[in-house]
Amino acid sequence: MKTKIIILLIAMSVSNAYAQADSLTLQKSISLLEIQLIEQQNKLDDYYIELDKEYRTYKIIKKQFNNKYNIQDYTIDSLKQIISVNTANIEKTANELGVKIEDAHKFTNQSIIDVNKTVSQNKLYWIIAILVVALLVFILFILLKKQLVKQKTDLDSNLQKTRKVLEEEGIKLDTKLAEMLEKQLIIINEERAKETQSTTSNIDHSLVLKIADRLISMENNLSRMDVKTKGLKNLKKAILSIKDNFASNDYEIVEMIGKTFDGGMKASVTYNPDSEEKSGIITRIIKPQVNYKGEMIQSAQIEVSE
Repeated sequence: MKTKIIILLIAMSVSNAYAQADSLTLQKSISLLEIQLIEQQNKLDDYYIELDKEYRTYKIIKKQFNNKYNIQDYTIDSLKQIISVNTANIEKTANELGVKIEDAHKFTNQSIIDVNKTVSQNKLYWIIAILVVALLVFILFILLKKQLVKQKTDLDSNLQKTRKVLEEEGIKLDTKLAEMLEKQLIIINEERAKETQSTTSNIDHSLVLKIADRLISMENNLSRMDVKTKGLKNLKKAILSIKDNFASNDYEIVEMIGKTFDGGMKASVTYNPDSEEKSGIITRIIKPQVNYKGEMIQSAQIEVSE
């Protein structure tokens, strides 16, 4: 309001001073100034309104801040009181624990002293008892070991004796069997000689092949026996005699042991991965190859190293 009065006074002064010069131009200028002044006043009013809003907002924020500050201050005071109480409780508990630990320490020390006294009194007796028990156990172990060694030696000796007796009995049986087979072979040859019209194709070789299989079984047994076994030489002679009889009647038992296996051989093959021979060597004859007058009448079953 004061501003408006001042503006009117200025306008009146200017109007009086220049009224005589150019009243029309002056009035226009005054009107323009009034308009500008009014606009400035409006802007100032708007600024005052904005400032008033911001001031009110500031007062609200300040009040909220003060409220929060008061709450936090109260909270801090409460926490300080709680911490103070807890500290007092902790100190009290620590003092009580210190007393209890000290009492426990004294009790433990006294217990250890009592135990040491008891142990020191009985230690010598325990050591003597342990040494006596250990000595008895050692003596018992030595006696048992000697007894086991003796039993093992006796068992091995009995096994060797038993094996030797069985081998000798087996050789005797095989020798008698070889003699019987040779006699049977002689009879077969005599009967075949009487049959003048017999040919290779219709001759029955079944018994001869059985004799050949039995001979191979005997030779396999001989290869596993000690050369000093009683009766071994007689059995070898009997086997050679049968083979000679075979040969004199056009039969041939093909020797294959130790030879290299050929894929073209007509034989049933079993491979032995545990053999000590190099790969491809015939190590065992299960069933021999038998030829009659150069023609194979029985194929072999053999074992080959791998």
